[in-house]
Parts: sequence; C-alpha cells; structure tokens
Amino acid sequence: LVNNLVTYVWSLWENKLLPEIVDPCIREDCKIDEVIRYIHIGLLCVQENPEDRPTMSTIHQMLTTSSMTLPIPLPPGFFLRNLSRSNPLTQELEPGQSSSKSFSCSVDEATIT
Repeated sequence: LVNNLVTYVWSLWENKLLPEIVDPCIREDCKIDEVIRYIHIGLLCVQENPEDRPTMSTIHQMLTTSSMTLPIPLPPGFFLRNLSRSNPLTQELEPGQSSSKSFSCSVDEATIT
C-alpha cells in the first residue's frame, strides 16, 4: 500500500530499486539512466532542510548537463517513516465515513494542506 509518493520513491532509492518506478509498458522504450537521474534530482528538491535543496539555476544545470555529478540526497522533508497499521494515513474508512483528525506526518512538523 503506497500512501505517499515521496515515501515510496525514497524507499526505492534506499533499496537501490529506482528502476521499479518505471511503468513496465514503457520500460524498454525509455532511458532508465535518465529516469533515475530525474528522480534523483526530484529527491534533492524535497530534502528536509531547505538549505540542502538545489536552487532553480542548479536544477536547470542538473537537467541539461548530464555530466554534472549529483549530490547524494538526504531524507526528504515529507515522508512517512513508519507505514504501520497505527498510522492514520493507512487506516481505511468505511464508505460515507470521513475523518477530520489532525496528525503529524512530517519530520519537521510543517503543515500539509
């Protein structure tokens, strides 16, 4: 069960399984190295500490200069560390049931709306 794209991608990154994110229907028709590079850049853009994130001009360079070495991303700012049953995001609601409970799902207590 995937509740959060950043969490899913970070998990693939940590387990060195990023090629799995590519749809099998297009896997043969795309350049996996490029896809992994773009995901790598995306992970750099969602790092917890804003000072660790690249500037737009640096992102442009990363996207247009394939020889540019990318830094290793740190954990993203918004990802779920524990996807257990006790996590409110993984609890399913009955049809017609709604939830307005507030809970933290960020390592830095930032608000997600």
